[in-house]
Amino acid sequence: MSLSLKGKVAIVTGSGQGIGRAVAMYLAEQGVKVVTNNRRRHSTGYAQLTERDLAHLSPADLEWTEKMMAELSGDAETTAQAIREAGGEATPFFGDISDFQVAADLVETAVKTYGSVDIVVNIAGTFGFSPVDKITPELWDHVNNTKPKGHFNVIRHAVPYMKEKRWGRIVNTTSRAFLGDVIRHAEYCAANAGVVGLTRAVAMELYRYNITCNAISPFAYTRASVELEAHERAFRGTEESIFLDPKFNFPIEITPKPEYLAPFIAYLCTDKAANISGAIFSVAGNRISVFTNPEPVNEIKKEGKEKWTLEELDKQVHSVLMKDYKSVVEF
Repeated sequence: MSLSLKGKVAIVTGSGQGIGRAVAMYLAEQGVKVVTNNRRRHSTGYAQLTERDLAHLSPADLEWTEKMMAELSGDAETTAQAIREAGGEATPFFGDISDFQVAADLVETAVKTYGSVDIVVNIAGTFGFSPVDKITPELWDHVNNTKPKGHFNVIRHAVPYMKEKRWGRIVNTTSRAFLGDVIRHAEYCAANAGVVGLTRAVAMELYRYNITCNAISPFAYTRASVELEAHERAFRGTEESIFLDPKFNFPIEITPKPEYLAPFIAYLCTDKAANISGAIFSVAGNRISVFTNPEPVNEIKKEGKEKWTLEELDKQVHSVLMKDYKSVVEF
């Protein structure tokens, strides 16, 4: 059982910048041949902020936002170039993984260039802010087509090569939002819950082929962090604030850099982690935790064939079934 990844071939989606870039570069440092990916050449721009949002920023806050976004910009080519300049091997691929055929082409690029694909790290994702009663079909599809759909698309095309070699490592990216969130973005919560379900299902199905599948919930300073902070600077204290709890504030000044997440993701790709599959991890800088598996904790049962009555349920629900229960709405 080895920690070495030398000679492996990895696809890292969403690796033009942020977490994906950090992961791609760290894997390359370990001797992995990497196919980098983002939707299109050059910066992908703002994911959520509109001209109207930017117009609400003070001149100082607008200057800060533009400066931070520029510093954190990049694409698949700039990441691949940085890897090559450091002595590694990398090939860029531009394309939107929410398209099934594009995802197939991404995998085929890895196979034609480097002979196979051993590792898939799905970092690609997007987000939006909206009260649930104002989410548009376009926003819902935009977010959910990238994940879990895009994550599935890449997995779907990569797994046959992993099965053939009876070795593979898949790491998806979710968010603690899969539990619900203090931010108004139900479509994003649903997308990340889908990633958790996909991860666990793939893990259970493919473990006998020595293919593992795990997910991370990252906390890192990225362009998404900047957009979140900028939106709050523009609308904090108004009805357009994205936070359900007005006391909540995004601690951007203490948010760890993406580079701190990369070693653990790489570790999940080693042989030493062969027995770890279907797990969901929170990774915040050097702080790593694992989520418990959801399972029933309390139960009530009525003997016989008669249905429960409302009165009987009332006697049992609060005292037994919901004992020690804390609602998600209790911030």
